[in-house]
Amino acid sequence: MSKRLFISGIPTAGKSYLAKKLAEEVGGIVVSVDDIREILCEENELYKKWVNFYSDQDEYTYYTTTTREKQWENIKRQSEELWPGILEHCKQYEHETKPIIFEGVNIFPHLAYKDFDFPGVILLGSSFEETFKRNKESPRWGETEELQKMESEWFFYGERPRYKEEGEKHGYPVFEKVEDAFSTGLDLLRL
Repeated sequence: MSKRLFISGIPTAGKSYLAKKLAEEVGGIVVSVDDIREILCEENELYKKWVNFYSDQDEYTYYTTTTREKQWENIKRQSEELWPGILEHCKQYEHETKPIIFEGVNIFPHLAYKDFDFPGVILLGSSFEETFKRNKESPRWGETEELQKMESEWFFYGERPRYKEEGEKHGYPVFEKVEDAFSTGLDLLRL
């Protein structure tokens, strides 16, 4: 069987770009957990609730009334609730002979550590300004610049230190920049 790698981290950090770049280099396949989430949403009402957890709320109210700790618990809970379905879809690739790169925010380090028998890297982004710029270019949730800024603040100042802590706790290499993660990802796929 061929090598496997996962890429996790905050939105806007460059996970998709890194996965695509690695796949091109090694002739591999990229599996987007965001795409899996959309399939889960169509397959199962329970998963639909968690896939749509954020879009079913008023974003301004959510960010102005929810503590950072509660926000972290929410994204963590969303990932844990979706994880069985994500794992089931990942199993579809178990006999694939090409290298596989799984990427997405819902691959939390503690979940990967428990259920994946292959390595991963965590991407954190290098600055708030870059996070905000990328979020404006490809908004995750917010339709206005004010909401996109609130999201970006959460990604960079809220999620970022927690992904870093979790990644390091479970022994995964943590990177701010895609360029730095690329060589490590390549090495892990070629071991």
